[in-house]
Amino acid sequence: MSRKCDLTGKGSNMACNVSHSHVRTKKRQYPNVQYKRIWVPELNRFVRLRLSTRAIRSVTKLGLVGYCQKHNLDFGALING
Repeated sequence: MSRKCDLTGKGSNMACNVSHSHVRTKKRQYPNVQYKRIWVPELNRFVRLRLSTRAIRSVTKLGLVGYCQKHNLDFGALING
């Protein structure tokens, strides 16, 4: 399963570890993605999503439906899978 945010699409990033001798090795940086249950009053139920912490803050402020409207996301496709 990929570590990807359902709303923002935020995914992993490739970076380099740089040692003291300046040897570079590749590493992968992952976003802070967490499962979150969000109450949707329009549906009168909880929805479980994988969200980055930035998206959790935005959804807490705007609501899930408001966030989808602001960013032109398909709310129905997000809920149904």
